[in-house]
This record gives sequence, C-alpha cells and structure tokens, in this order.
Amino acid sequence: MTNTSVHSHTPHQEHHLHSSDFISDIVIGMSDGLTVPFALAAGLSGAVANSSLVVTAGIAEIVAGSIAMGLGGYLAGRTEADHYSSELRREINEVETVPEREKEEVREIFADMGLSPALQITIADELSKDKAKWVDFMMKYELGLDEPDPNRATKSALTIGLSYVVGGLIPLSPYFLISNPFDSLLYSCGITLICLFVFGYFKSKVTDQPPVAGAFKVMVIGALAAAAAFGVAKLIS
Repeated sequence: MTNTSVHSHTPHQEHHLHSSDFISDIVIGMSDGLTVPFALAAGLSGAVANSSLVVTAGIAEIVAGSIAMGLGGYLAGRTEADHYSSELRREINEVETVPEREKEEVREIFADMGLSPALQITIADELSKDKAKWVDFMMKYELGLDEPDPNRATKSALTIGLSYVVGGLIPLSPYFLISNPFDSLLYSCGITLICLFVFGYFKSKVTDQPPVAGAFKVMVIGALAAAAAFGVAKLIS
C-alpha cells in the first residue's frame, strides 16, 4: 500500500531586511531626536524656573535640528547618486574604449569565485555581447555599487527630519503639561529612558546586534548626556 505523506516539502525561505535605507534614516533621526532635545531640556531644567522657557527652547531646537538633520540626509543622498552617475559614465567609457581590459576584469572576478579558466573566458565573452548588462555587472561586482533610488535624497531628508521631530517631542512632552521644570524633568527622564530602551532594542534587532545590550547602551548614552547637561547648567547658574 502506498502511503501518501501528508508532509510536503516546505520551500526554503530566506529572511532579509527590506528597506534598510528607510530603517537607517529612522534610526539616525530618532536617535538624535531623542537624545539632543532630552539633554537640552535637562540642562535648562537646572537653570530656569518655568517650564515654558524649556518648551520654547526645545521647540526651537527641534525645528532647527530636524532641518539640519534632514538637509544632511538630502546631501548624503545626492552625493551617493552623483558618485554612482560618475562611476557609471566612466564604466560605459571603458567598455567602449578598452573592452579587452574590461573582459580581463570580468575573468578575474570569476577566477576569485573559483570558476575554471575555460568558464571564465566563456562567461566574459557572453557578457560582453550585451553592453548594458556588462556595465551593470561591472558596477555591481567590480565597484560594489547598486543603482540608488532616484528619489533617495528627498525620501531620506523627509524621513530623518520627521523622525527627529517625533523623537524630540517625546522628552519635551511633560513640559507642556507641568509648569515646574524639575517635576517635568522627572517625568521626562522616565518617559525618555523607556523610549530609548525600546528604541535601542529595536535598533539592535534590525541591525542583528544583541538587543538587550544594545538597548541598555542607547539608554545609558541618553542618560549620561542629560545628566551632563543638567550638571553643567546647575554649575553655571
């Protein structure tokens, strides 16, 4: 009797992190957004008598910080796109003017992969028949460059800037509700340190680092920055 197995072969699934640029931008914006306004609010809490001053300075810092961070993200995105375009033009020119040298580079790439000399020659000859694919191959495997998203710079600027605003409003939120800056600081510390821990845990997860250790590291850095700012403001005042 033929026994039909109820267990079918489960296809192998590979789990890769998608939208890594987007996640990196959120990490950049949120980490600074949580830490810098938190340290500023803590420092001012040791020097002023009313929370409204902390709120005013905090909002001004968030606006300036989000614009500066967003602009930095935009410029980084544009630099990446410009670098890719420059290298692409150079590679197209080399394929046209020194094709034999480019074929030799293709053979060297496959030699490093362990392919036989005969296969190296065959693949290089086949690849050279389609210049567009040949250039794409050289960009990726010789230079290690992937074509960037044409909207990367704008997306990066918006993502980093908005993440900074969201992160910055968290430590500032108690100052909107409580007039005594020292009482506000206590609530701000509690809320922000929890958020820093959660953020650090998530950040470590997506970057494949030990999550608990990463969470504590991010939280301690934020706490030290705030404590330093508060201490300096107390000393000066």
